[in-house]
Amino acid sequence: MSIGFLSVLSLLPIISVAFFLVWLRWPASKAMPISYVVALALALWVWGVSFPQAAAASFNGLVDALELIFIIFGAILLLNTLRESGAIPAIRRGFADITPDRRIQVIIIAWLFGSFIEGSAGFGTPAAVAVPLMVGLGFPAMAAVVAGMIIQSTPVSFGALGTPILVGVGTGLGGAPEVLTYAEGLSLEYPGFLALVGARVATIHAVAGTFVPLIVVSVMTRFFGRNKSFAEGLKIWKFALFAAFAMTIPYLVVANVLGPEFPSLLGGLIGLAIVVTASKKGFLMPRDTAHWEFADAGAAPSDEPVTAGPEMSLVKAWSPYLFVAGLLILTRLQEVGVPFLGSSIALPFNDWLRGTDMAAIGTVGADAVGSVSFTWSTFTLQGIFGTGIGQEVEPFYSPGALFLAVSAITYFVHGMNPAAYVRAWKTSGRTILSAGAALVFTVPMVQVFLNSGGGESGYMEMPYVLAEGVASLAGSAWPLFATFIGGLGAFVAGSNTISNMMFSSFQFGVGERIGADPAWIVALQAVGGAAGNIICVHNVVAASAVVGLVGREGEVIRKTFWVFVYYALFTGSLGYGIVSYAESGILNAGFVIAGLIVAGAIAAIATMGRR
Repeated sequence: MSIGFLSVLSLLPIISVAFFLVWLRWPASKAMPISYVVALALALWVWGVSFPQAAAASFNGLVDALELIFIIFGAILLLNTLRESGAIPAIRRGFADITPDRRIQVIIIAWLFGSFIEGSAGFGTPAAVAVPLMVGLGFPAMAAVVAGMIIQSTPVSFGALGTPILVGVGTGLGGAPEVLTYAEGLSLEYPGFLALVGARVATIHAVAGTFVPLIVVSVMTRFFGRNKSFAEGLKIWKFALFAAFAMTIPYLVVANVLGPEFPSLLGGLIGLAIVVTASKKGFLMPRDTAHWEFADAGAAPSDEPVTAGPEMSLVKAWSPYLFVAGLLILTRLQEVGVPFLGSSIALPFNDWLRGTDMAAIGTVGADAVGSVSFTWSTFTLQGIFGTGIGQEVEPFYSPGALFLAVSAITYFVHGMNPAAYVRAWKTSGRTILSAGAALVFTVPMVQVFLNSGGGESGYMEMPYVLAEGVASLAGSAWPLFATFIGGLGAFVAGSNTISNMMFSSFQFGVGERIGADPAWIVALQAVGGAAGNIICVHNVVAASAVVGLVGREGEVIRKTFWVFVYYALFTGSLGYGIVSYAESGILNAGFVIAGLIVAGAIAAIATMGRR
């Protein structure tokens, strides 16, 4: 069977998602089972995967879905705890003291606070933290989810302390001989090569990310404002660009100086400090006498505590989010450098929560399911149904466990009524039940798609076949498509890290074949993988479930799809321009396309100014 025809077949699960979820507007709970069946049928009868392997992949996906549901439940519980304690009204008053303008608020919460949380934890955690916070402040749930998904771009490549680069690209390339030879030619060890890729990723992101805050507010005013106008978002272009640079400049500096671990974390944190301080002083703030508000302002259900107490201070109200941020950092870092001592302090929390180097306290031999072992903090399942597919669950390391812990801390810190806290648990339990139906098919579909190689037909995994087909058509223009392949991997797998694992080696090889710098091509893969999170199905399902929008996932993707196209096309054009510069000069197709995109943005702002 030809690679072209196989590529078309491998696209069918994705087409089914687009058709039923986005085009026909079916809820994910109905669309994703069909997509799962399509992927399963292709794996069994075209790719020739054995039934045990397909069943193992499906089972593995169910375990992943349960992990995701655990995280979602923790996020919902924390939000409901803050509502019952009276913290949300206090946080809302704090933002009103800065500005009641929703355009400014969404930049501060989604772009800056979301980037910081992404850098700390990654894996969809910003949507679980920032999206419910916006809803609690009075944002329509759909507006909050759309904003939360759009910012899942620039900071994602350095999420979870650089995991998509260090683990995703690092594992994907695997220290292959050709990669090591390339690194040696640059006088770099393998870790230094990964740092080089990270610096290039940050360079591309910093350019494309310049427009992300402006896009967020413009999409928000277009779809959720009274006048349905992009212009109302473009009016604050000066502040939006200022907020973008406040994050991307330190982000870029950190990537080049400190490496891939801290760009998003420190960029978001520094940007937050700069922008909040400037906002309080009125710097570049909107001059309108009437601040922008949503069309359905005031329609959201009240989040005032049922048993009202004394007005809560702003520091006390924000303390749960400070606990979340602090615990994320403490549990993700293994050591902290102390410059004035010239040494570092080891942090035990990461190893403790993950059970590193701890002997198993229970082991079950191979049976109908597989070999199971567990420590107090880790559950490991190997050889599921006699296959090479395995699973490792670290429940105490999960953000879900962190959210539960902070919810319990909040009960004491905020002096909550026991009845109110029980009510928060009951409300959260009812909400999470509606999210499960979609996720128990979404994630297994992904796992079947990813584990479709090694069958009797001898074909590579479906994502790899699809990428190979595109590469055979693109030829030397491949850099324009590299970001879209990275985005496709994240769209399906739900993770920039997994996308990088799948495609980094492939992208490196294509770069060598077409005579382009392979490090830049791998960087484009990582950037595209980050952009794919904007439309990633199970991230959309998770974010929608947190704020009660189950069944409207397709509506979210329809609003964010063109943002993904912008990001992938702009960054792919920049990459093509960079790798073609030596041969074609500055007036090559890549820089021309990128220049037209920038010119279009400037023209839109100028047109708004004339109006």
